[in-house]
Amino acid sequence: MIIVERDIVLPVTLDEAVSYLEDFRRTEHWDPGTVRCVRIDQGSIRPGATWRNTSRFRGRTTDLLYRLEIRDPEHLVFVGTNKSVTATDDMRFEARPGETLLKYQASLRFKGLAKLATPFLRAEFEALADKVAQRLPSAVAERHD
Repeated sequence: MIIVERDIVLPVTLDEAVSYLEDFRRTEHWDPGTVRCVRIDQGSIRPGATWRNTSRFRGRTTDLLYRLEIRDPEHLVFVGTNKSVTATDDMRFEARPGETLLKYQASLRFKGLAKLATPFLRAEFEALADKVAQRLPSAVAERHD
């Protein structure tokens, strides 16, 4: 399994940060690997809400079905799956005066033969996490829809 972690300061209140990030379709604005992300169910965003996320990595495009597993006032967890990987985005929020500290952890558990590539992909996922940490504060501040 690959786990990458970043502490990211967001220039908005905790409520604004959680409200923005709970809608996973917005990954298009802050995750450089996401090509497209579309909500596939309806209603309010709640545990069980689902999105189809199309990502590009190493020149290949893949789809994952993401589900919101945890939605608490200071904690969001999304789990994405397909036949070769389970991806988990775990976001913990801490209010600060005029801003929010996001403790972001992304983990990838590869399945089948894809497991063999795990040791060789860590550096690329670390670089991707650095890009997320750079893009996320401005995306949240601009609150793209």
